[in-house]
Amino acid sequence: MKPRATINSGVVGIAAALALAIGAGVPAAFAAQGPPGKPSLTDPAAFTERAPDTFKARFETSAGTFVIEVHRDWAANGADRFYNLVKSGFYDDNRFYRVTPLMAVWGLNGDPAVAKAWLRARIADDQTHKHSNTKGMVSFFQANRRSTQTFINLADNSATLDIQIAPFGEVVSGMDVVEKLYAGYGEAKPNGNGPEMNPFYEEGNTYLEREFPKLDYIKKASIAGP
Repeated sequence: MKPRATINSGVVGIAAALALAIGAGVPAAFAAQGPPGKPSLTDPAAFTERAPDTFKARFETSAGTFVIEVHRDWAANGADRFYNLVKSGFYDDNRFYRVTPLMAVWGLNGDPAVAKAWLRARIADDQTHKHSNTKGMVSFFQANRRSTQTFINLADNSATLDIQIAPFGEVVSGMDVVEKLYAGYGEAKPNGNGPEMNPFYEEGNTYLEREFPKLDYIKKASIAGP
């Protein structure tokens, strides 16, 4: 029997570790087929649209609504990937699976087939670092391995993360909502009581809903108007 993997704890460990698949997303049937006329979420190569120079993304969650403003000149690769994930519906029904005093993390799809398809769909690191990972800034995990895991800084993490991670946006509305996201589970076991990777890969949202029912989640993420 293979040992059960857990989510690494600590900011530095997060920034350097392999992306871990714990999250939530669209139902399996929807993900497999995709909406009419749109590609399936199991085909990451189909989602490569260039993002606008500046845009806003609205996140309607179980805790309330917040808005992220993205600037492509801050981190072009990150902005493009984020734009495609929001526009495609990838983030819908994602759980905020790791919330600590340092950050709130989401971005792993609850359909195991979709989560596995995107795990190695990586984007190149952005070499420009125009802004720091201070409170409210939004970035992708992690140097050399960025895929879909996304986080909002809940504290000033610039000292540990700026050397390797470039923010692409910031929360411009609803930061109070972000700060209310359920944080009771914390890190993964054994350092906390949060979700583990292996059972998530097998069951996706079913596992999270059964074992971690208090996790807040994204009801709908969409590209906002001007």
